[in-house]
Amino acid sequence: MNEDEILNSLGYVMASSYRLNVIKYIAKGVKIPSDIAKHIGVRTNHISNVLADLKETGLVICLNEDAHKGRLYKNTELSLEILKYLENMEK
Repeated sequence: MNEDEILNSLGYVMASSYRLNVIKYIAKGVKIPSDIAKHIGVRTNHISNVLADLKETGLVICLNEDAHKGRLYKNTELSLEILKYLENMEK
């Protein structure tokens, strides 16, 4: 992955506080949508939509796609690189 890809994805993530908060929270380990929603303070159906967008753009993956409840999500290497980039920007 190159810096252009990271910067394009960084802009996409930073354009939404929900996307940013989701990838930050998931960075702490594998999470389910209801746990993410509770932590961020929004409804689970909204988080499910955010996760679908993040998945479509290659920023998160679902580990158990066939599950109807308790789907597990984790960050991709791209989203972890974005988080590292953000940490360096904050210094």
